[in-house]
Amino acid sequence: MSGIFGVCSYNECVADLFFGTDYHSHLGTRRGGMAIFDGQHYNRAIHNIENSPFRTKFETYLSEMRGFVGIGCISNDHPQPIILNSRIGTFAVVSVGRINNKKQLIRELMDKNNAYFTEMSSGNINDTEVVASLICCKDNIPEGIKYAQSKIQGSMTMIVSADSGLYAARDKWGRTPLFIGKKADGENGFCASLESFAYINLGYQTHHELGAGEIVFITADKMTQISPPQNQMKMCSFLWMYYSFPASDYEGVNVEDMRYGCGASLARQDIAQGTAPNVDYVAGIPDSGTPHAIGYANESKIPFVRPLIKYTPTWTRSFTPKDQKVREQVAKMKLTPASSLIKDKKLLFVEDSIVRGTQMRGLMDRMMSYGAKELHARVGCPPVLFDCKYLNFTRPLTKNDTISRRSIMSLEGTSDLCDARIAPYIDENSKQYKDMTAKIQKDLNLSSLQYHSLDGMLSSVGIDKNKLCTYCWNGKE
Repeated sequence: MSGIFGVCSYNECVADLFFGTDYHSHLGTRRGGMAIFDGQHYNRAIHNIENSPFRTKFETYLSEMRGFVGIGCISNDHPQPIILNSRIGTFAVVSVGRINNKKQLIRELMDKNNAYFTEMSSGNINDTEVVASLICCKDNIPEGIKYAQSKIQGSMTMIVSADSGLYAARDKWGRTPLFIGKKADGENGFCASLESFAYINLGYQTHHELGAGEIVFITADKMTQISPPQNQMKMCSFLWMYYSFPASDYEGVNVEDMRYGCGASLARQDIAQGTAPNVDYVAGIPDSGTPHAIGYANESKIPFVRPLIKYTPTWTRSFTPKDQKVREQVAKMKLTPASSLIKDKKLLFVEDSIVRGTQMRGLMDRMMSYGAKELHARVGCPPVLFDCKYLNFTRPLTKNDTISRRSIMSLEGTSDLCDARIAPYIDENSKQYKDMTAKIQKDLNLSSLQYHSLDGMLSSVGIDKNKLCTYCWNGKE
């Protein structure tokens, strides 16, 4: 995942670009980058931010960079921005998404356009470089963006700095969001941002939320629509559930508020099904599980406490390290116990999702070692059965590495999990689903485990369910 931000102004824009990009740091921890256009040239900086935050690597550029148009990126994958000097002019681009047909596109570009690509140290080709090369296939930037959107299978949202302004283009299915902010103090200035909260403290107000496939062009004084949105949309539900910052709003729905509603829906589900446990406290697994737990506690009238306190000053997000043992160690170091809220207590933990389950099992084992009497878990979404094809949100190390698939393999006695074999486990009313849940409960050392129904989760978002992607849970496009 990446976070992208851009700004156009009649005044120096580097400060707004710096802070707006930094506000996307929760979306990536490997690389950060900024590119500023001063009217003649681009000044670009890209740094590795795995061991230090974005601002410590880029704060010196607040005084060194000059310009009126700029783009920035926080990435968990490829270095960005990419700058190209091409037959249609010099431009810079940042993107967020996933290209499933990248090998095919690279071959076509090399064969038909004599294109070439820089191989990264990992041996891979930068997705954003492929995007830039696709844009160059047409005679101007707007047509090139449309062409790139039509050719890419997967998902791709981008901001392109060109023509003394910014082209902002949302993925053709709207899987990720993109917003246009306008200066609210009477000054001229526009910005483009993946997260809607990222520009509020910079003096911008939301001017426009792009629709699926929509393209706009912004300068310091206006926004012009280049291509209208399409009617259909499949926005990623996981943005509300887990990935996005709580202060953001998508499609008119605040992330934090949605998570409260999701937790409340989980409590109502427990009550309706007669599965509500008798516990002393409700707790969330920090950070994104916490608002779900608050919603559950408010609805169930069970006290909410924080038996696990997250230590944030130095520890990065636990999914970032590639090595599983390192991830588990980081996860352990981040969460410190409040022993008096654990010992001899019956606790219900609420989590937004469970993917591999390794950290959850380690956490539950720790709770028992601290003297917990009973441990129950409720999960804000259904079991993750399919790895994300569009944004890598729930993509495990291997296809069958999720705890739900491992449980199915154990129950079925085979690792050959074709779609037909998985199908019965999707239905929450089936015996197979209940057997899978019971197996996961046992593997996680829990007294009880309940997942949110798909309908309950989607209802918690509150927009048309047909506009939400549910591939991770039911394999439907």
